[in-house]
Amino acid sequence: MEKQLEPIRNKIYEIRGQRVMLDFDLAAAYGVETAQLKRQVRRNMERFEGDDFMFELTRDELSRCQIGTLDVKRGQNIKYLPFAFTQIGVAMLSSILRSKTAIRVNREIMRAFVSFYTASTLPVTSDRLSKIESEIQHIKQEMEESLADQNDINESTRAQLDAISEALAELQPREPKPRRRIGFIQEER
Repeated sequence: MEKQLEPIRNKIYEIRGQRVMLDFDLAAAYGVETAQLKRQVRRNMERFEGDDFMFELTRDELSRCQIGTLDVKRGQNIKYLPFAFTQIGVAMLSSILRSKTAIRVNREIMRAFVSFYTASTLPVTSDRLSKIESEIQHIKQEMEESLADQNDINESTRAQLDAISEALAELQPREPKPRRRIGFIQEER
């Protein structure tokens, strides 16, 4: 059952904080053309009022979620922006697409949406919770050891830098002593 849902789950995206399926993926699943699906939706827009049923993606959203890929041959992006259908929007599609294929596919899509919700609401068992706590403790201990090592390195580095500064100070030239002139010295008159 899970293997049957995997191809559908891969077509469910998170956009605007909602899990949605795009019109071209739905059209392919239903075995119809995307244009035909969109025509049916536009003829029945009163069924899809509100963003909780369906919304049209913007070009910015399309490029951010990397669904609209550039067509290298033509050098253009998708001509028409896709519709994004939420779970209840997909359920509403079944009322306008009445083929046996649409009904069968709709059942699978509903199961895929539900599987997302059941996976995210699994109860946390005490064994699982204790395992997570021990992993957090282990990570915390490693971080503390790493920070202690880093502090040791900083202290030894600071001592080495002080020693280098002292050595450089000793090598600095000191003020030259006045020198006696060499050679014939004529007294000034």
